[in-house]
Amino acid sequence: MRQNVKLENFSTSWADGLAFCALVHHFVPDAFDYSELSPDKRRHNFTLAFKIAEEKAGIYPLLDVDDMVAMRKPDWKCVFTYVQSIYRRFKDEK
Repeated sequence: MRQNVKLENFSTSWADGLAFCALVHHFVPDAFDYSELSPDKRRHNFTLAFKIAEEKAGIYPLLDVDDMVAMRKPDWKCVFTYVQSIYRRFKDEK
């Protein structure tokens, strides 16, 4: 398991769901144990990140788990828009 996520772009860097989990975990660290996540469990990672973001922070899931799992190279504009919504929600908290 990799503890750190290497972000190089807004597409393939987000394809296994770990970057979303890391981002959400940064702001809501008590919601789940990041160290238990695996890049091989993409559906779980996306589901967890999107669910926690919505339940704990009121961030609407702009991305669909099924679509994210189906793509190995997500649309960077969609990923960027969702990351931007997370940033706007938390920008004044940390």
